[in-house]
Amino acid sequence: RASFPNNCKIVQLNYTDNPWFPKVLDDQRIEDKEKRPDMYEHIWSGGFLIYSEGSYYSAEMRRAKDEDRITKVRYDRAKGVVTSWDLGVGDSTSIVFSQFIGTEIHIIDYYEASGAGLEHYAKVLQDKGYVYDQHVFPHDVRVRELGTGKSRLEVANELGIDFEVAPRLEVDHGIESVRNTLADCYFDRVKCKTGLDALRQYRKQLDDKNQVFKNKPLHDWCSHASDAFRYGCVHDPIDTSDWDKPINIDTKYVV
Repeated sequence: RASFPNNCKIVQLNYTDNPWFPKVLDDQRIEDKEKRPDMYEHIWSGGFLIYSEGSYYSAEMRRAKDEDRITKVRYDRAKGVVTSWDLGVGDSTSIVFSQFIGTEIHIIDYYEASGAGLEHYAKVLQDKGYVYDQHVFPHDVRVRELGTGKSRLEVANELGIDFEVAPRLEVDHGIESVRNTLADCYFDRVKCKTGLDALRQYRKQLDDKNQVFKNKPLHDWCSHASDAFRYGCVHDPIDTSDWDKPINIDTKYVV
């Protein structure tokens, strides 16, 4: 186990500290800066790996950071909250909490868990204390489960949650909608940390044999948050100014 004196200073080095840095590598560095900007800081300046190669939203998320749109975002009590969901059974269920403030979209909160029923998430909504305008579910919410014979939409309604269902669109169309939407988004950097990391690293599948990216997303831990955000982006907002139905559930159902 190594130990260092108290006055020891750790210095991070990169290519600029090498006086014999060859021109052929400098040419590669310049090319990477132009063609792989999301990886440049990591490869050449020793920065942390924030974005993955093949990530869908690296440019948009980098712009959000540069424009200080990843910051402290407060809940506006004068506005309702819209939630968008990705429903998992064996996988995680994710919820994105948003507010539409003028032309801006404020992502104020994010929640993710696995191995829990809808009763758990209804309790989460209740405990957050937000006033909700709308809850957006993915299109497969209407599928009936073999165990109960009920769809999760029916279960949600029994719990007092009124959901809208996102249209069934091709994933590529949804990804383009997310790209267009991200320019208007402000993210709470603390409450949305996991969701932010997922959006940064949501990426295409890699064809290992040919070492090229396929035109389809990789399904991993990033998928749940990214899908929940995508469902919110493809769903048309509706006029819910008079919608103030409270979320109330019987605690005997809480898991």
